[in-house]
Amino acid sequence: MPDVTILGAGIFGLSIAWFCRQKGASVRVIDPNGPGSGASGGVVGALAPHVPENWNEKKAFQLDSLLMAEEFWSKIETLSGHSSGYARSGRVQPINDERTLDLARAREVSANELWGEHATWQVVGEDAVPLAPRSKTGFYIHDSLSASLHPRHACYALTEALKKKGVSVVADSKAQGQVIHATGAHGLTELSNGIGFTVGNGVKGQAALLDFAASGAPQVFADSLHVIFHKDGTTAVGSTSEREFMDAHSTDEQLDEIVSRARYAVPALSDAPVIARWAGLRPRAKSRAPMLGRHPLYQGQFITNGGFKIGFGMAPKVGQVMADLVLDGKDSIPQEFKPEASLPTGWIMRN
Repeated sequence: MPDVTILGAGIFGLSIAWFCRQKGASVRVIDPNGPGSGASGGVVGALAPHVPENWNEKKAFQLDSLLMAEEFWSKIETLSGHSSGYARSGRVQPINDERTLDLARAREVSANELWGEHATWQVVGEDAVPLAPRSKTGFYIHDSLSASLHPRHACYALTEALKKKGVSVVADSKAQGQVIHATGAHGLTELSNGIGFTVGNGVKGQAALLDFAASGAPQVFADSLHVIFHKDGTTAVGSTSEREFMDAHSTDEQLDEIVSRARYAVPALSDAPVIARWAGLRPRAKSRAPMLGRHPLYQGQFITNGGFKIGFGMAPKVGQVMADLVLDGKDSIPQEFKPEASLPTGWIMRN
């Protein structure tokens, strides 16, 4: 009998499994569709920070997680023998007006105060930026905290590392021991139906892979799009954020528009062919923060959900704090991340 059963083999479930196993617990992960089959099977993989101002628990948590990521993925790659695609290559953002330029320069100071020696946020000129994304002012924001990985490769590497640690990852089994629900958009729907109140929902995203190699170049964030230059010689662009849709897994003209905008923002991509298209549902909690803690419906059980666009960046810290809570009873989860933040006023937790 396992000490911990994790329902869901997305990035949150797999990361929690890793940290529980590091603590010596026996762990079983159950997912009928296999590892990385939901939102974690995407193609973009931007691990990017919030802006360094108006500091709060969410931003501090994310900073800790981003700083944990390099060691976390290095250990997984060494054990599994497979690349996650992780690279802390930074990020550039074109500055298109004087107001944004002034704000970016002010954030140089706040980043120094909040990120300290860990990372920088700087205004730089075109000569310091590879691939020359379009910028109306000729200036860019460059931060050294942002990183990226290839979601599918990362989930595969983590699954293989867990297996070598003796963790079983199976399609079906009985949930035993401490039970953690990390079931993504489906889990948010189940919770909403059980409570009779919308605590979150799946938001459809579409993204594409282009045949363009620029491994090591900083990712680009322009026109609300991520452009990620993966280690495997592909470039990812995305994503849409669709609240209304007919088919969660189909791609359409909205993705065509994303690709066109990415090619305009980064002219070097203008002739790069599309080699893969992806669509899926990303779980977004009502609080807009990850939902971590005791499950509102299942007494004695736990929930980890709502990664939305920042799941991979949050995953190392999420795995750590959930393992602490489940195995040691140590609760270091920010109040904003508790399930209560997404529940209706007056709801009484069953845990």
